[in-house]
Amino acid sequence: MITKQELDLLVEKYETREFIKDDPIQFIHCWKTKQDAELAGFIASLFAYGNRKMFIKKLDELFKRADNDITGYVNNGDFGNLKGFEYRFAKDYDIIPIFEILHTLYAESKGLEELFEYAFKQADFLQTAVDYFYSRAPQTAGQGFYHMIPNPANGGAMKRMNMFLRWMVRKPPVDLGIWTFMKPKDLLIPLDVHVARVSRNMGLLSRKSNDFKAVLELTDKLRGFCPEDPVKYDFAMFAFGVELNMEKRSGKNE
Repeated sequence: MITKQELDLLVEKYETREFIKDDPIQFIHCWKTKQDAELAGFIASLFAYGNRKMFIKKLDELFKRADNDITGYVNNGDFGNLKGFEYRFAKDYDIIPIFEILHTLYAESKGLEELFEYAFKQADFLQTAVDYFYSRAPQTAGQGFYHMIPNPANGGAMKRMNMFLRWMVRKPPVDLGIWTFMKPKDLLIPLDVHVARVSRNMGLLSRKSNDFKAVLELTDKLRGFCPEDPVKYDFAMFAFGVELNMEKRSGKNE
């Protein structure tokens, strides 16, 4: 199994501002206010699946449709220009309701931070947050809506929501650290195929399925290395996994 010292060296290598330019986190570094950043981060996290270049391109288009004023766009409540906008499973009739729910959330409360702070105090944190959206989903919402906001009850890794929370809670240089109701020690690893593969190769994860039980197992293992901030190793494992994958592809092309 990899040692703490070896993993810490990888963190030192990869947790830098250079990481930002190729990651969906780039979208939260473009905004001036806290509300801008959390809204942009939440929306960016929903679309962060599939081919990285493709979803970053789609997010660029989405924020342009919002006139690069995401707070003003959500507060205005007119999302007609999202008709025809889609990405993979998500069609406009899946995407527009999410914006409508966000509009209501910010009209009636302090927004995403208040929602997640309330959810964090409940017995089932992620389920409580997700249920807010599910309870307001229109009947017209299809598969794409529920793919962008998955149900924790299904046992999935909840990678994108855990990634969003990492962005909001952990400190810079990569993450923003603008939410303080949680501590970094409370976060769970955003488990994707790269992190899962590398963590198994490093001897950190024994579970074969990339599900929520694997998230808990890996996070618990990483807490043994850094109890106060186990998710800091996300950068190391993700970037190292991507780098290895690129090297393999390059080798095939030689």
